Amino acid sequence: MENQRIVFPAEWAEQCGVMLTWPHEKTDWAEMLEEVEICFIAITKAIATREKVLIVCRDRETLSQKLQECRKADILFAEFPSNDTWARDHGAITTINDGKVTLYDFTFNGWGMKFAANYDNQINHSLFQSGYFRKEVSYSNMQHFVLEGGSIESDGEGTILTTRTCLLSENRNGYLSEKQIENKLKELFGIHQVHWLSHGYLAGDDTDSHIDTLARFCDSSTIAYVKCDDLNDEHYQELKQMEDELAALRRLDNQPYNLIPLPMADAVYEGEQRLPATYANFLIINGAVLVPFYNSSKDQIAKLQLQKGFPEREIVGIDCSALIRQHGSLHCVTMQFPRGVF
Repeated sequence: MENQRIVFPAEWAEQCGVMLTWPHEKTDWAEMLEEVEICFIAITKAIATREKVLIVCRDRETLSQKLQECRKADILFAEFPSNDTWARDHGAITTINDGKVTLYDFTFNGWGMKFAANYDNQINHSLFQSGYFRKEVSYSNMQHFVLEGGSIESDGEGTILTTRTCLLSENRNGYLSEKQIENKLKELFGIHQVHWLSHGYLAGDDTDSHIDTLARFCDSSTIAYVKCDDLNDEHYQELKQMEDELAALRRLDNQPYNLIPLPMADAVYEGEQRLPATYANFLIINGAVLVPFYNSSKDQIAKLQLQKGFPEREIVGIDCSALIRQHGSLHCVTMQFPRGVF
């Protein structure tokens, strides 16, 4: 593969739709299914007013009734089994190869074999085989490589942002060195540089520090990131070191990034376990940015900060208090597809 023939679109590129994998009674959401469905319905409504929504579910007819208030013409239903709802990590990752839309289907192994993923791992191939994507779209089986969508950020211009803690995890691609993984990313995504972060984490996180919980591109020259100002917070030192790493990064033109700090969300607990509430887990869609809210005093501050990074888009808050109880948030349950996939 020649790098100049492959493009890994940024999330802000024009989209045809977003995929969700709906919670059901055989997922970890069983004890709070009604509560989490309220959140999923809110996300669906917000997306469906702007682009299509592809929903992987167990029962299309029942779910269609629950989504009566949504624009049905903009919702596609796909009945396939699933282990859980984290579409960001089991969903296909889209690239443009020689001008042709290509879906990469990597192995999802439950974030380093922490959780079952046998059904989730079959979703992309099932969607492709069942005709949910345009005939011109190519499907590429990448099952030899473990990679989750939440672990990489693309600026659309040849740079990926990621974390060492996740991509170098022994239970993902432990047989490969950092250099080998970097070369793999360059080959597959047509990129020119990988920004590796060594610092930054959130208590309660199951993903080994996915980048989409910590730092995100707003455009090719701007990064929004989680900042902790409380010296007594357990995250302070790690996030300060991450901030220093981000300040030292350089774009391909050797210019520094414009950095936009997002507030550290007020601490949320499930029993004694602190949950990984983060405003960095936002989703960019056509004309808007959906940002997770946590019924926190910091919600509006996060919204104002993100508006700086997306001055032309509407910033829409979605209550994700339910999602965070299973250690994920808004970006984690969605996977966008650029124009030309549906």
